Amino acid sequence: MANEAKKGIQGSIEKISGPLVIAKGMYGANMYDVVRVGTMGLVGEIIELRGDTVSIQTYEETSGLMPGEPVTSTGEPLSVELGPGIIEQFYDGIQRPLNLIERAADSHFISRGINVPAIDRTKKWDFTPRVAAGDRVVPGDILGVVQESVLVEHRIMVPVGMEGTVAEIRDGSFTVEETVAVLEQDGVRHNVTMLQRWPVRKPRPVAKRLPPVTPLTTGQRVVDAFFPIAMGGTACVPGPFGSGKTVIQHQLAKWAEAEIVVYVGCGERGNEMTDVLLEFPELEDPRSGQPLMKRTVLIANTSNMPVAAREASIYTGIAMAEYYRDMGYSVALMADSTSRWAEALREMSGRLEEMPGEEGYPAYLGTRLASFYERAGRAVVLGSEGREGSVTAIGAVSPPGGDISEPVSQNTLRVTKVFWGLDANLAYQRHFPAINWLQSYSLYADKLDEYWNTKFDNEWSALRIEAMSLLEEEANLQEVVRLVGVEALSKEERMVLATTKSIREDFLHQNAFHEVDTYASMNKQFKMLRSIVQFHHLAMEALRKGAPLKALFDLHVRVELARMRYLDEDNIGKIDEFEEQMKREINEVTPVGGESDAA
Repeated sequence: MANEAKKGIQGSIEKISGPLVIAKGMYGANMYDVVRVGTMGLVGEIIELRGDTVSIQTYEETSGLMPGEPVTSTGEPLSVELGPGIIEQFYDGIQRPLNLIERAADSHFISRGINVPAIDRTKKWDFTPRVAAGDRVVPGDILGVVQESVLVEHRIMVPVGMEGTVAEIRDGSFTVEETVAVLEQDGVRHNVTMLQRWPVRKPRPVAKRLPPVTPLTTGQRVVDAFFPIAMGGTACVPGPFGSGKTVIQHQLAKWAEAEIVVYVGCGERGNEMTDVLLEFPELEDPRSGQPLMKRTVLIANTSNMPVAAREASIYTGIAMAEYYRDMGYSVALMADSTSRWAEALREMSGRLEEMPGEEGYPAYLGTRLASFYERAGRAVVLGSEGREGSVTAIGAVSPPGGDISEPVSQNTLRVTKVFWGLDANLAYQRHFPAINWLQSYSLYADKLDEYWNTKFDNEWSALRIEAMSLLEEEANLQEVVRLVGVEALSKEERMVLATTKSIREDFLHQNAFHEVDTYASMNKQFKMLRSIVQFHHLAMEALRKGAPLKALFDLHVRVELARMRYLDEDNIGKIDEFEEQMKREINEVTPVGGESDAA
């Protein structure tokens, strides 16, 4: 009843300042209520209350509005529509379906004030019940399923806050607004449809949070081996223009072991989002052979769209990700980029004349970033089954000039557990992914080492740590080389440089456009890294026995090691053969003066 009363609240525009509209006569309205602004009915959201005066951030262009035009409250917070029909859809930042808007407006441009449902109200879905009349259900229990796409089974759940006995359950084809079940509680009957609404700023509840101890494998060697992310974890990818932020997010969207992908283009350039919209439908899901879009939702909010909508787009994406998590899926959310989202906060804060923080960003920037990333996680979701689901949040950051000392990068680093620092110099050298191995880190690495040690006979963590140590030693040696030349180094030090070159070029470098090298299973990664490190051990021992350095550099097996990355998954057993070949060739160039470990 209260919402019905607030729905009728109507005021009038007093002042317009870009996307910020000041309205009077809105006594009784709530913070974050959605309003319709002006005679065109532009979508807006209340972000400040002072008596009967409200400040509204509008999600559409405000040119042409005049003081005195009406402002009407909907009585509801900004919410997303949840139900069958989300997968494969293209939305803008406030969940308006771009393809349906184009059809309704008969134009390539979004008409202001247009109101198109986020989910098609006319399409019928085949609903198959999972419960029977008389069953007792609680929030989160699955009432039935719908095949949303060839890859996604959409599970219709008992809405949060509703429980009782199933009085009626129907089987057949229904629209999202038709009743599929009737629940009875304390003599009151509640109709349940396939359509739910959820406020975007409110996290969906779970039964129990779980620790992030399961890896989210991505097939990208520098990520999985050196800087892994856990299922339900958080990561940030800062880097300057051209360093490959979008490329790595595309790779993760395609190859990460997530069942659902939510890709949020937040304030990026229009041509980049156009590429995403055109390319994603053509990408093939490597596990099923189906188009990747069959398990993907795209939210496109480009830099030429109203700035305020950037802020909403992040919450729209995470709310949809949580919904699929509650079904028991693992979801990967890609946000590109949170810097543009923070710029929207800065602009609206400035127009509200709030006290600015560092570099003009609002003082609450860190709190807002934390409230977004904390919605990621792995959890036992609501329901009597004890299903597990996860949301993994990966946010790109675009610091000006690649300077990560700026506020958005620093506040993001405080709340995320993985830092993949992209390096423009590596990108210019065509080394992709351009993740700098000396600057990046993962706070999940120790826990995930325990997981992989159980799979690889307790060898994994030792290999990873030794490879990282060699790369750090190389950085120190390179300083010496720059000063006095490589000839000043000892044979052992020059062997370290040769080994680290192999780690960099043959292991860390990965060609996203090569049909084999674009992805490497953990088994292949382990064998590749073990072979490189083992060659280093054997070569160092041979040097101590008096083997010539040039002879070790000229061994044919080094060519075979460089080609390991191009072995497909069916032939990675050949890497074991390389290790045997390696021992034979090193023995041949080792002097007979003493038995080598390679014998």
